[in-house]
Amino acid sequence: MKLAKFSRLEAVPSVGIVRDDVVVPLCLPAGEITSLFDILESNSPAETAESLIDHGVEPLCLRDVVLLAPVDDQEVWAAGVTYKRSQTARMEESEAAASCYDRVYSSPRPELFFKATPHRVVGPGRGVRIRADSLWNVPEPEITLVLSSHLKIVGFTIGNDMSSRDIEGENPLYLPQAKVYDECCALGPWISLTDEMPALDQIEVNLEVVRQGARIFAGETHSGQMARRFDDLVEWLGRDATFPRGAFLLTGTGIVPDSDFTLHPNDIIRITIAGVGTLENHVKQAP
Repeated sequence: MKLAKFSRLEAVPSVGIVRDDVVVPLCLPAGEITSLFDILESNSPAETAESLIDHGVEPLCLRDVVLLAPVDDQEVWAAGVTYKRSQTARMEESEAAASCYDRVYSSPRPELFFKATPHRVVGPGRGVRIRADSLWNVPEPEITLVLSSHLKIVGFTIGNDMSSRDIEGENPLYLPQAKVYDECCALGPWISLTDEMPALDQIEVNLEVVRQGARIFAGETHSGQMARRFDDLVEWLGRDATFPRGAFLLTGTGIVPDSDFTLHPNDIIRITIAGVGTLENHVKQAP
């Protein structure tokens, strides 16, 4: 089952079940279930969603609704250097600190960092930002875990961890500035519950970047190339930390463009992950 947040003419976001090219609206009565998070927090999100179908409303064509980022008020975290390609790229961009990326790749403790609050997250079709003070910006397509308040993996979505490689490469201590800023993260287009997904070591990830109608970059990887297990990343995330409203955890990227590539305003980024779908965003830059 796929669960989405969407809007029509009304200001209040709605929640629905995505089936093929339609979304089936849910009725969220006042009480315990008032949001997508509440559905995900229930004992059986699929059964809860089915019980909330609004039979008085016809399914809506996906093209007639605006899909929103499937986040309520969860924290968004990310892991780094979980693929060999990421380790190599991070070492190349920061010669002075290359050894720290080399060590964290094989260390028992993973790299985990706070990525975004919900207001810095954009959904499908919205603009992701490249920093005005950076000259080397890349998308990072990532399988994203949807976690309950008990840190149970209840679903998956697509994440784009926008990154300024020159800022982090200058000094690893600048990572928060390279990673955390307005519109620095995209999530969507919806959440696929765990029963929708392929085997966890066989999830394919594809990235395409289009500029003025021409594809300028394409890459692919799969979760079997990760050096970390999903449950291991979640266990480390939960050490001495609680998440009463759940969390999203981006699990790292295995697709890194060459060093001569950087994003430009108006580029189109398409990330496709097996079992979820495709997340598309355009690139913007603040004046």
